[in-house]
Amino acid sequence: MQTARTVRRETTLGLTTAVHRSKPLSRAGMLERLFTLAFSGLVYPQIWEDPVVDMEALDLRPDDHVVAIASGSCNILSYLTANPAKISAVDLNGAHIALGKLKLAALDSLAGHEEFLRFFGEAQSQANVALYDAEIAPRLDGVSRSYWEGRSLSGRRRIQVFARNFYRYGLLGRFIGAGHLLGRTLGCDPRVMLQARDMAEQRALFDRHIAPVFDKPLVRWLVRQPASLYGLGIPPAQYKALAADGDAGIRGVLRHRLERLACGFDLKSNYFARQAFGRGYATDEDASLPPYLERRNFAAVRERAGRVAYHQSAITAYLESQPAKSCDAYVLLDAQDWMNDADLTALWTQITRTARPGARVIFRTAADERLLPGRVPASILGQWRYEEARSRELGERDRSSIYGAFHLHVLQGAAA
Repeated sequence: MQTARTVRRETTLGLTTAVHRSKPLSRAGMLERLFTLAFSGLVYPQIWEDPVVDMEALDLRPDDHVVAIASGSCNILSYLTANPAKISAVDLNGAHIALGKLKLAALDSLAGHEEFLRFFGEAQSQANVALYDAEIAPRLDGVSRSYWEGRSLSGRRRIQVFARNFYRYGLLGRFIGAGHLLGRTLGCDPRVMLQARDMAEQRALFDRHIAPVFDKPLVRWLVRQPASLYGLGIPPAQYKALAADGDAGIRGVLRHRLERLACGFDLKSNYFARQAFGRGYATDEDASLPPYLERRNFAAVRERAGRVAYHQSAITAYLESQPAKSCDAYVLLDAQDWMNDADLTALWTQITRTARPGARVIFRTAADERLLPGRVPASILGQWRYEEARSRELGERDRSSIYGAFHLHVLQGAAA
C-alpha cells in the first residue's frame, strides 16, 4: 500500500530519471539536482497550457481515450467538456496526482457550482477547509488525504492553502509572487496591468511599466542564471533551448513572451494574464476561467468525472502497460524538452504502438523548433503527419503565451 512518503520517493526517483544527465559534481549536474529538489513538491497550482486550444487541436470524440500529463489538472477536467470516453492522467509528481484527486473528490461531494468555484476558483476561504474536513476528505483515497492533511514547512496542514489563496503557492505561485516583489522593488507593480480598459491601454501600460524592468542590471543578471527560472518549471536542458531561441538571448525571449501575455489578448478574456498580473482569477460574473470552472460546464464535468483515472508514472512507462491501438489522443505538454534522443525514441515508439489510426498528439516546446526530426527515427516519425500550418495557427491563439511553439501530429491512415 502506498503512503505519502512512498509517493514522494517515487516523485524524486522519476524526476531523477527524467532530468539527471550530467555528473553530480559538475555545474550542469548540480543545476539538474537543484531542479529535481525544487520540482519534488507541488509545482503548478494552475497549468499553463490553454485547454481551449488543446481541444480544438484534438477534436475529441465520444469514444476517444485521452492520455495526458496531468500537471495542475485544469486541462484534464476541462477536456471532459468535450465528452471523451476516458482520460488517463499521468504525472511523475505525486503532489499533482493528489491535486487532481482532490478535484475529483470535490466534484463528487460538493453541493454545486458555487461551492466548487469558491474552492478552486477563489481558493481563499476558511470555509473551503471546513468543507474539505466535512465533505471531501471522506471521499479521498488514503494517500491523497495524507498529502493534504500533512504539514508543510510552515506547520500548517497543506489543505490550508485553500484558505490563503491557493494560487500563491506551489513553485509557480511563489515564482510569480517573487516576480511581483522584484517588480515593486524596481519601481513597477505588475498589478498595474489590471487597470487597462482595452487592448490599447494594455499596450501603453506594458510599455510604460513592465518593459523597462528588463533593462535593469539586476534583471539582466538574474535571467542569465538557469536556477532563477526553475519556478517556471524550466529544467537546465530546456533553459538552453530557450536561450538559443532568438538573437536577443534569454532576456529577449522572456520579454517577448511577457509582452504577448500582456498585450496579445484582451485581459478580460485571458485568465492566464489575470493569474500573472493579479495572482488569482477574477471573480465577477463574466470572468475568464478555465472551462472546468465555468458555470455552464459544471454539470457535464461532474457527470463525467468518473472517466478520469490518475497514474503516478512517466508517460512512456504508462504507455508500455497499454494494449496496442488503444489510445486516440496524447497531450505531452512540454515534457519532451526534458528528453534526450533515446527518451524521445522510446516515447514515440510507445505512442505509435498504442495509437489508433487517426490518433492525435499535441505538445509545446520552449523554443520555436520542430524538436523531433533527426532525433526520432524516420521509420517511426514517418508514420505521423505534422500539421504545420494548423500548429502555427493554434499556437498563435494559445492565451498562456509562454511557449515558443505548439505542435500537432496525426497518425496517418483512416480516422478513428
